Amino acid sequence: MSATIHFTKGHGTGNDFVLFADPDGLVELTPQQIAAIADRHFGVGGDGVIRAVRSRKLPEGAAALAEDEAAEWFMDYHNADGSVAEMCGNGIRVFARFLLDNGLTELIDGDTLAIGTRSGVRDVQQNRSGFQADMGRWSLDGGEPLVRARNLSVARPGLGINVGNPHVVVALASDEELDSADLTYIPQIDPEPAHGANVEFVVPFDPLVKDGVGRIRMRVHERGSGETLSCGTGAVAAALATRHWAGAGAPNQWTVEVPGGTVGVRMFATEDGEHVSLSGPAELVFEGTLEV
Repeated sequence: MSATIHFTKGHGTGNDFVLFADPDGLVELTPQQIAAIADRHFGVGGDGVIRAVRSRKLPEGAAALAEDEAAEWFMDYHNADGSVAEMCGNGIRVFARFLLDNGLTELIDGDTLAIGTRSGVRDVQQNRSGFQADMGRWSLDGGEPLVRARNLSVARPGLGINVGNPHVVVALASDEELDSADLTYIPQIDPEPAHGANVEFVVPFDPLVKDGVGRIRMRVHERGSGETLSCGTGAVAAALATRHWAGAGAPNQWTVEVPGGTVGVRMFATEDGEHVSLSGPAELVFEGTLEV
């Protein structure tokens, strides 16, 4: 049985997504169909596919509503290969823009939009750069595995960080090293995480801190998508790792330069522990229909 989907293409700092509204949860795409849509040669093309579905219409959404009854919409996100992903920092900003521009929700200045995800409810606000998402609590729970990447001469130590999805952050010595890494090949993590991980390669600017703001440059290989122009959760993990390495006195506000632009990361205290937020642009670029 075929279905016609009206889709929107959007991106956040070049991290691009195919989005469509399925309020009642009637369109169940297979991993193969999702991969076909995300294919850049034969499909629409994107780093992932996002379905907007009302939280009450799918099992994962029940947990979101139990956490926050205001989480009317659930971001059903899949990587470009069709695999399920827990969270996407750039994707949630683009998702918020999609909901607003399509009249599916409203967001008055100063208010917060609660969005359900597989890693819990995330709160989004509008700001001068576009949108800011509270990414919640984070943890250093991935150890310090070795990472090998093509064109990097030796294995490098990484730092495992979970920000709702798993990351391994690797510090490099220079821009030249960062530019030379061939991320068309999947970096090898030893020991390999049970469910894989996104891998970020980071170089600090000189000076690292300017006007009280930390500054780093990053490239990323995303689990299930390959190298992307940007990764929101990856930028958050990279800033957290760099602050960890810098030690006492390191700032809680960071700018992260990615191939597709710049995003902002901020760490802040809450009643349930430290949270981290991600801010940056979100743009919708075209619409269309496709048969699946």
